[in-house]
Amino acid sequence: MSIDLSDKVAIVTGGATLMGNKVVAELVGAGAKVVSADINTQDGQRHADAYGENVMFEATDVTDDAQLDHLVEAAVETFGGVDILVNLAVSYLDQGLHTTRADWLTALDVNLVSGARLVASVAPVMERRGGGSVINFASTSGKRATHFSYVYAASKAAIIGVTRSQAVQLADKGIRVNSVSPAWVWSNPIAEMSGHDRDLADQVGGELHVLGRIADPEEVARTVVFLASDLSSFITGTDIAVDGGYTAIGPGAMDKGHRDRLKG
Repeated sequence: MSIDLSDKVAIVTGGATLMGNKVVAELVGAGAKVVSADINTQDGQRHADAYGENVMFEATDVTDDAQLDHLVEAAVETFGGVDILVNLAVSYLDQGLHTTRADWLTALDVNLVSGARLVASVAPVMERRGGGSVINFASTSGKRATHFSYVYAASKAAIIGVTRSQAVQLADKGIRVNSVSPAWVWSNPIAEMSGHDRDLADQVGGELHVLGRIADPEEVARTVVFLASDLSSFITGTDIAVDGGYTAIGPGAMDKGHRDRLKG
């Protein structure tokens, strides 16, 4: 069954990123009109221009409530309303135990508080449209400890909790709220860390995933489109792991030689 979002309008924050652009592309491919929002105006506008009249770019600092309200107003003025919200904007400020208070507050403001404030701004608009779907971007880092994620992990764990609360609070308005938790995805940070070497990223990340590779951003984006559609009409308050089996395994589970080494 194909997904038809031809009568829907979506807002996607973080739309200038590799992951955000793929979410925009999949939503447009399903027929939706999209307002892409990002603080990165150059890449955001360039990506939006590629979709013609189906996508509008709105320069937005998600930590500014006035700009969030303007973002929602722009979507209503341009496309008539909002049916779908994808909270994808993210900060990777994280120095573990040595993270300063200022960086803690900045990261939580971008990753957690801004998405919650945008939900509050868009909910009345969705309610007037008869309901809607919110998809918050969480992460496997919010469920499993790693050596390189601390502040980021805290924000993503909080997003999963906030998603449940939003789903309960907004259910009577016809608004469903869910989150997606990717593991390693070919995204801006992975591309930069690997020197834009996808084979290397798959080689290193594949050891952590049952499927033996990292995710294509389209694979995560298609899950977002599913949650935005009526095909997921009885799903709310849940988190969907798009993680190639990352959270299904424990330490050493992918190491097929560990038993032989234990025997000496």
